[in-house]
Amino acid sequence: MKAVAKFVRIAPRKARLVADEIRGKSYPEARSALAFTNKRAAGIVGDVLRSAAANAEHNADADPDELRVKTVKIDEGPTIKRYRPRAMGRATMIRKRTSHITVELEAPVGAAVTVDTPEGEEE
Repeated sequence: MKAVAKFVRIAPRKARLVADEIRGKSYPEARSALAFTNKRAAGIVGDVLRSAAANAEHNADADPDELRVKTVKIDEGPTIKRYRPRAMGRATMIRKRTSHITVELEAPVGAAVTVDTPEGEEE
């Protein structure tokens, strides 16, 4: 029960500030915390969180209100490099950093969650 957003145009250092706020919380608490966080990354992480909850609901028939945020990983993606002209004919590199955001949800202990497997496959 996870969702991944890759190549998101936000610096990982800034996104990790938001990720630390929701790690380990229940899904409704995490959504509420992100709604009142005044950071651009809150909207991006919130979208990935909602996607993970939708995946859990669709694929595992889990109730999103009973889920808990297991892990939130913000990994560094490729850096886009640009140059800005400076004094005396020099140039300075500008690094536009990207992130890979992974949110994983889990059901609380004792909750029944079914995972659909294609027919003919054995577990």
